[in-house]
Amino acid sequence: MMATSEASNPSGAVAASHDPLIRVRGLEKSYPQGRARAYVLRNVALEIRPGEFLSVMGPSGAGKSTLLAILGMHDADWSGEYFFGGEPVHALSVKARGDLRNRNIGFVFQSYHLLDDLTVYENLEMPLSYRNVPKSQRSSIVCDALDRFQIVGKKDLYPRQLSGGQQQLIAVARALVANPRLILADEPTGNLHSEQGREIMELFRKLNAEGVTIVQVTHSETNAAYGHRIVRLRDGWIEGETTVAPAAGRAEGSA
Repeated sequence: MMATSEASNPSGAVAASHDPLIRVRGLEKSYPQGRARAYVLRNVALEIRPGEFLSVMGPSGAGKSTLLAILGMHDADWSGEYFFGGEPVHALSVKARGDLRNRNIGFVFQSYHLLDDLTVYENLEMPLSYRNVPKSQRSSIVCDALDRFQIVGKKDLYPRQLSGGQQQLIAVARALVANPRLILADEPTGNLHSEQGREIMELFRKLNAEGVTIVQVTHSETNAAYGHRIVRLRDGWIEGETTVAPAAGRAEGSA
């Protein structure tokens, strides 16, 4: 695992382990519906500590993906307080939020979101440009990632030449290539068959054991059990939280 010291972490100093990496209070998301408002999230309060693996569950429409989009600073249309590593996200400009996101957060999506016209190598290099990593340093960082994930032989291939499981592995490598403080994963095994899903979840477990903070949205109880804690949403409210023992489950994908 790449070091998380201030020298190697593009975000600067790492938050102390006893301080939350994420803290939200009174978080709400709504939109007009006639003369009233329809709420997607209601009065959400949540803390996530460095090195934690959090699973977010709930039925469709509960607000899971919306919460993930807000935590990932892709959605700015909400009210409440959100602190990331002590930074008041709710008080930052759009540009400052983008800079904070690019320095600190990696994303893994259900549909991979690799760029079809770029090779594996180029897909891995792209996040480094967002973090203003000098081009002279990118090659060694990408090569380290290729070696770490054992995908050196696929560096010149395009996403269409890879299986779903291979594409998701590349997506995880891309999310981690710039050594972010947080990985946000939205149904990361949803397009994979069971064995591929298990491999991705085991990879997440290994990365978390190395110190990576992970928040995943999932419908799978088995996948959720890989986390330390499960937060359950319903109709935009946090319905409850469950602490889980270290997982020994197998991941589920969609057959």
